[in-house]
Amino acid sequence: MGGGGRNSWVEMLKRLVFCALLLAVGGCGQDEEPVRIDFTKTGAAVSTEVREASQPVLRVAVAAMISPQQTFGHYRRLLDYLGERLGYRIDLVQRKTYQEINELIARDRIDLAFVCSGPYAAGKNRYGFIPVAAPLVRGGHLYRSYLIVHRDSAHRRLEDLAGKVFAFTDPDSLTGRLAPSHWVAELGQTPEAFFSQVIYTFSHDNSILAVARRVVDGAAVDSLVWEFLQHRDPRLTAQTRVIKQSEPFGIPPLVASTGVPADTLEAVRRELFSMHEQEAGREILDQLMIERFVVPDDSWYDGIRDLQRQLSPERSASGEDPNT
Repeated sequence: MGGGGRNSWVEMLKRLVFCALLLAVGGCGQDEEPVRIDFTKTGAAVSTEVREASQPVLRVAVAAMISPQQTFGHYRRLLDYLGERLGYRIDLVQRKTYQEINELIARDRIDLAFVCSGPYAAGKNRYGFIPVAAPLVRGGHLYRSYLIVHRDSAHRRLEDLAGKVFAFTDPDSLTGRLAPSHWVAELGQTPEAFFSQVIYTFSHDNSILAVARRVVDGAAVDSLVWEFLQHRDPRLTAQTRVIKQSEPFGIPPLVASTGVPADTLEAVRRELFSMHEQEAGREILDQLMIERFVVPDDSWYDGIRDLQRQLSPERSASGEDPNT
């Protein structure tokens, strides 16, 4: 068998192994229906039914920056806390891609969403994003894209990954696709031409997993996710090495749809902005490695918009959202 045929079989095998790994962590599901979890259903059945009949509902979505099980684990207590403080039943809505979450916001199918910075910067007006709050992490409101390889890899710079297999997270991800695409563009190439194969993992922890298990040669991931896992459970990150960092970008915000009443929005902000002052709230924030929530400044995302214009000048000039 020729070298080209052998390489194609190797790449196919890698893809099959990768899907098997994602199935193991729940990140390769095909169900397009949203996963809804009612966080108030923890008490007795009778009292739960009474609460359901009287409580208003907030539908909260989380973009797939981490895999569904990880999302549930990380956000369960935060949303439970918010629901208790507000007197609302919180329904968690999850979708596979960022685009699906954006469309749900635009159609007023959800009330609040933790969205990626890239779609927020490009589509704030198109999707009707109303900025609500942003987390303050390590004293700052910025994060980066990390270019990672396996710790035992000989790769030391982006150029070493030419002709290799690379993992993006989501087509609309700032740190997981836009930033590394910009790096490749600076070399005068496109990702499709530069890498032998590009795959999408649809979450940053899945990309870290793919590198740690040598399914791909490299990946670009959210620094917040990598640092969180490095601090809390470094089994995967310990198998990776950061070889490049992007410039700092505005941190992913929590946004609301235009259908949320003003008084509800104000109540949500009040509880989030004072969360660090409450013992129970501070404990939850500590677990998430968040210091507190602050008011997001739209200027934080101007650098992202500049990057989007550089990569899609024609679409930006026409007023078209470069992330679609």
